[in-house]
Amino acid sequence: MSLDFTGMKTQVLRDDQIALPASVLTIGAFDGVHRGHQALISRAVTEARAAGVASVVWTFDPPPKVFFGRAKQLSPVSEKLARIARLGPDYIVLASFCKSYAARSPQAFLDDLARINPARIHVGADFRFGAKQAGCVTTLAERFDVTLAPAVLCEGGEVISSTRIRGLRAEGRSREAVALQGSTDAAALMSGALLTQDMRFGEEFDVRN
Repeated sequence: MSLDFTGMKTQVLRDDQIALPASVLTIGAFDGVHRGHQALISRAVTEARAAGVASVVWTFDPPPKVFFGRAKQLSPVSEKLARIARLGPDYIVLASFCKSYAARSPQAFLDDLARINPARIHVGADFRFGAKQAGCVTTLAERFDVTLAPAVLCEGGEVISSTRIRGLRAEGRSREAVALQGSTDAAALMSGALLTQDMRFGEEFDVRN
């Protein structure tokens, strides 16, 4: 039977809290939630609604590149959650990325995903997971139905990425960076925050039964 999630707030959960009978999932660091991320998440949400199942965004705090000191974080987690919520997913899974999490095997991550029974997973082509980034899209596709997100290009024909936005910011080209990231005005962030319900400090959430 199809599930109807219309009218519900986006619930924010820990990765150990959630279990679902079916879902459409997208996974990523989503640092900055730029226009490329927005297209990826929106695609998953649209597919989930058409199928009558839950849409789930699975992400990490801090982003792995930030944790390992390879990049500066684009957006605080509160902004990240608000920007994602405005795209309408039913759930945001926020995994705490720490030393022990980074050391987990690819298989452990796949087992986590299996608890929400994804009918399809949408990811970027460069997605990697598990200790020493041992897991990749091919590993993911051995267990789940995976769709790779097409690159989203800016008006100049270049791929929109968090790395590029960081570079523009570093060069003082803030207007160009904002154009790639999308609006971050206070009203938009407030509306996104009002669309979230943070359940991370509650009990396990299981709707399989």
